[in-house]
Amino acid sequence: MSTGPGDRGTPRSLGPAFANLFTANLASSLGDGIARTAMPLLAARLTHDPLAIAILSAMALLPWLLFAIPAGIIVDAVDRRRALAVADGVRALLALALCALTATGSLTIGWLFTVIFVYGTLETVYDGAARAVVPSVVAKANLPRANSRIEAGELVVQTFLSGPFTSVLFAVSVLIPLGVNAAAFALAAVLAVLLPRVASGRQFARPASEEKVPWRRQFLDGLRFIWANRMLRTLWLFSTFTGFWISAATATLVLFALDRLAVPEALFGVFMLTGAVGGLLGTAVTAPLAKRLGAGRAIALGNVLLLAGLLVMGLVPNVWVASAMWVIVTIGVTVWNVLVMSLRQAVIPGRLLGRVHGTWRTLLWGGMPLGYVVGGLLARIDLSVPFVLGGAIGLLATVPLWRFLVSLPDPEDVDNGDEAVAA
Repeated sequence: MSTGPGDRGTPRSLGPAFANLFTANLASSLGDGIARTAMPLLAARLTHDPLAIAILSAMALLPWLLFAIPAGIIVDAVDRRRALAVADGVRALLALALCALTATGSLTIGWLFTVIFVYGTLETVYDGAARAVVPSVVAKANLPRANSRIEAGELVVQTFLSGPFTSVLFAVSVLIPLGVNAAAFALAAVLAVLLPRVASGRQFARPASEEKVPWRRQFLDGLRFIWANRMLRTLWLFSTFTGFWISAATATLVLFALDRLAVPEALFGVFMLTGAVGGLLGTAVTAPLAKRLGAGRAIALGNVLLLAGLLVMGLVPNVWVASAMWVIVTIGVTVWNVLVMSLRQAVIPGRLLGRVHGTWRTLLWGGMPLGYVVGGLLARIDLSVPFVLGGAIGLLATVPLWRFLVSLPDPEDVDNGDEAVAA
């Protein structure tokens, strides 16, 4: 039986396969959120060296620079359900190992570096597979709504639930959140196995010549595809450029809030929740906005909102203005992320989704640490400077590309040449 949009839910329904994927992603997001809160807390118990704490953060991000493309090759070569299950299954075992090391007093900062690095490496596989599965189980017309729902679920679980939940349980016993972490990843792995066959990605036709290409040559497949497509190439380079300046603008956000906005340390978490609120609002308005304005105009609007919000934060360093602008910034980021992801999923043939996604993230996320460094240097002049320069440079770069952005097509209007084969 062939698989096609009719098997993936009508425009009004996302279907049971998406519900399964969404639930699995919620469980995995809970595991991610617990890990991101518990790891720094564990590190703080092991060392008071600021450099060691900074290295821990770098170890979490480094796998995206090193392994995003190899992870993409894996995602395109294997059953994507298996990739999801193995990635989260191994992370569940890592959480159990961390429990054992902690319980026996054997945990060292070196072990923690190793665990967080392996966690991050497996996340590149999981993230690539999860993003590649969505267009397999959802019709193109539903991609913005499906991605909005995934984004909202991750935001709620990782921001509103995981952080406070982990902090409270950590104070009782560190073993409790680590145990829940293992259980969350294990549940996600089981749910991934239960996804229908259509989620495997095997239904997408592959040229016979591609089956014989050595994996080493596949490293450039994603780059070749992006570079050959003018729309994706322009969007990729523009995303990387603006992502660099957004990273620079927000590199010293904590110091900006505490020193310039006079936010009490105890209320910094409350200030950051304004971003979570903006993210949730963004997920709620993205699909209706794209339907009303068209995806291109909605993407352009989201870009202007987030950059203008950063600029105003720097020009008017007032806590109430900054809080309102941070909501605007995160709405813009969410609209941009959801719609650009949906467009990429529609444009890229299913057999290449993993490799192209990995290549995209390698440049985009690989440039962000450099943006953080530039932002830190600019903040030595004044804490408002990164916000002003980041927002202003991003807006100036948008001007020559405005017509390109507003002309971007809706996902359902794109033909990526995929051919369905017997499932």
